[in-house]
Amino acid sequence: MDATDWDDRYRATDRLWSVEPNVFVADRLGGHRPGSGLDLASGEGRNAIWLAKQGWNMTAVDFSEIAIERGRQHSHDIGLGEIEWVVADVRTWERAEGSRGLDLVVVAYLHLLMEELEPLIRRAADWLAPGGELFMVGHDRTNIEHGVGGPQYPEILWDVEEMVPWLAGLDILEAEIVEREVIADDVPRVALDALVRARRV
Repeated sequence: MDATDWDDRYRATDRLWSVEPNVFVADRLGGHRPGSGLDLASGEGRNAIWLAKQGWNMTAVDFSEIAIERGRQHSHDIGLGEIEWVVADVRTWERAEGSRGLDLVVVAYLHLLMEELEPLIRRAADWLAPGGELFMVGHDRTNIEHGVGGPQYPEILWDVEEMVPWLAGLDILEAEIVEREVIADDVPRVALDALVRARRV
């Protein structure tokens, strides 16, 4: 799907995603000391907004103008002025030359072909300051058979063992399949996500 397709998806509903942050973002990052953060493929900005509420100086990047405008408007409505909203394709977007290293980069549920995702993740890792964390969560490949929801195309689903080698030089904090409770047809079910966290030493 390209930016136009995603714009159409956002236009079709008042809000495509929950206003609450991803459960793993809230759980794993809630106790971190705030710093400078980047949310890649931010959508409507639920994670960037939540992190900004915790004191982070956030930048949110997404190629959907509709999603970015919704995030900007929502953050304005709740009095958050610390977020920089950027309309851009994360596959090709670059930070300004000479930018300071980041304390956090979040990549949540960005599903691309591996040959597109790998260079993006490697680039994101290079943007980290010493001590900065790369936080990644996405639908795991095993979710098709053993979980519920999410894309059903294995070529864009995540695999922890495949992704960890992209993070050479970083300290791996966490790399595992995690369970996330969802409600499907009014019944509690479990979705399987890949969670990878790494820190620049």
